[in-house]
Amino acid sequence: MTNTNYPSATPTTQPQRSNNSKNIIIGLLAVALLGSWAYFLMKINRSDKELVSTKQEGVHYMSQRDSLESLYKFTLDKYDSVTIANNDLSGKLTSKQSEISKLKGEISGILRKRNASQAELTRAKTLIEELNSKIATLEADVARLTNENQVLTTEKATLTVERDSIQSNLTTTQAEKVVLEQTVDVGSTFSASNIGITPIKEKSSGKEKETTSAKKVDKLVVSFNVENRIAKSGPTDMYIIVTGPDGKVISSEATNGGTFTTRQDGDLSYTSKVTVNYEPGTRQNVQLPLSFDKYQTGDYKIQVYHNGFKIGEGVRNLKKGGLFS
Repeated sequence: MTNTNYPSATPTTQPQRSNNSKNIIIGLLAVALLGSWAYFLMKINRSDKELVSTKQEGVHYMSQRDSLESLYKFTLDKYDSVTIANNDLSGKLTSKQSEISKLKGEISGILRKRNASQAELTRAKTLIEELNSKIATLEADVARLTNENQVLTTEKATLTVERDSIQSNLTTTQAEKVVLEQTVDVGSTFSASNIGITPIKEKSSGKEKETTSAKKVDKLVVSFNVENRIAKSGPTDMYIIVTGPDGKVISSEATNGGTFTTRQDGDLSYTSKVTVNYEPGTRQNVQLPLSFDKYQTGDYKIQVYHNGFKIGEGVRNLKKGGLFS
């Protein structure tokens, strides 16, 4: 049996194991702590990425919406410029404008939505493209119709000038026609010649005799010749005015006097009217007996009118007991 004085090894081994356990626990806690920090850092990083992505999507959404609104505004400005030029042609392009109005209404409805979906924005873009196409077609139609209107305006101006020229010529022609008609009218007035005034005494036997006394006169026979080279054939009226020695126009029931209008002297009273059935190119003699209730001594003036003009005049004097001069 051997006894030694060295200390026993068992007491020194227990403290070493305790230290190892602590180190292990500390290591595990450190790993767990690092792991949790890594997890939190990874989550934060992921959240940041998701936030950035969400922001980018929002920016993209807003950018797309703003672009669509800007494009739509530009399209409307273009449409306004077309419609301003199209005011005079609106009646011819009503159907196209109706289609454009329908598209505008649908596009405006989408862009007014605050939370319009991506599909709706895509739909709006498609509609704006269609709207641009229709506006381009409308603009081409307006240009074509404007050109046609300009051509029509030019043709209208030409026709207006021609019409005015024709109207002027027509007016001139009508004026010349009036002058010609007036010339023909005046030229168709008869001329009277060989005006004679014969006082007649009617005897009881029925015979007639030219008398020398105013008291014995029973009638005055007015005679004259008429002719005209351009007058038409047919009846025409002539007015006879007999003015007595007292300066008054003599008229009676037997002479059927009245009033007529002259070209130069206005309305005049006449003693009798005689209708002559004239044949062109001939000289015709006209005789007109005039009976009055009483005959005065003095000068009797006889005037013959045709077509408003005085065409002849003669004077005959009646005396108390002498012969006619």
